Amino acid sequence: MYIDTHCHIDMFKNPKQVLRTCENKRIITIGVTNLPSHFEMGFSHVQNLKYVRFALGLHPLLTDKHDDEHIRFKRNVGKTSYIGEVGLDFSKEGISTKNKQIESFEFVLKEIEGKKKVVSLHSRRADVEVLTFLKKYKIETAIFHWYSGTMTTLKKIVECGYYFSVNTAMITSQSGRKIISQIPSNLLLSETDAPYTTLANRTTKPEDVKYVIKYIAQIYKRSEIEIENLIYNNFQTMINSIR
Repeated sequence: MYIDTHCHIDMFKNPKQVLRTCENKRIITIGVTNLPSHFEMGFSHVQNLKYVRFALGLHPLLTDKHDDEHIRFKRNVGKTSYIGEVGLDFSKEGISTKNKQIESFEFVLKEIEGKKKVVSLHSRRADVEVLTFLKKYKIETAIFHWYSGTMTTLKKIVECGYYFSVNTAMITSQSGRKIISQIPSNLLLSETDAPYTTLANRTTKPEDVKYVIKYIAQIYKRSEIEIENLIYNNFQTMINSIR
């Protein structure tokens, strides 16, 4: 069974078709959102599905919209066990809104502190800060989506028992492969970040996690079904931690 722990289903041209594919192919998919208003628009379409789970997000690169979205976050946080995409982005693209991002990220963490949630994290050029805030608010279950930080911070994340989700962009880059080689097998998950990633000049889709599985199988020298089962078991362990 394939698992896509980070997919922006609502950003596809035809989200309903993606939902049908995930259900028909039994792909467990966490549909992250960029804003609570997006969550509200899509929730009714997924709440009765078996394989798709919807996450409540507040993306760090959309801080210009955050003030109007905080009340929606509060209103919907009890509807789902999944939070994402949230976090910080101190790259060239996001550094100008650093202070506002921190304010919003702390808002999110305060809202879920002490609650059983899985958090899918954005941490570009902000891995140290994201980890610091997770520890400050005692967040127990989190996934570092498309991690691109330092090896030093990676080791600290591992010590905390947080997960890492790997996508096709990572397996095709030297830096991504280096990071993957340092992730313990029991903390490894698969994702696509679709439709924001590409594969062979096309937009990725949830079933493309099979290429991540194929790559991991090669470097572990294990069969693809073994890696598929490994990731499934990791996912189940993670889910059991919030029950």
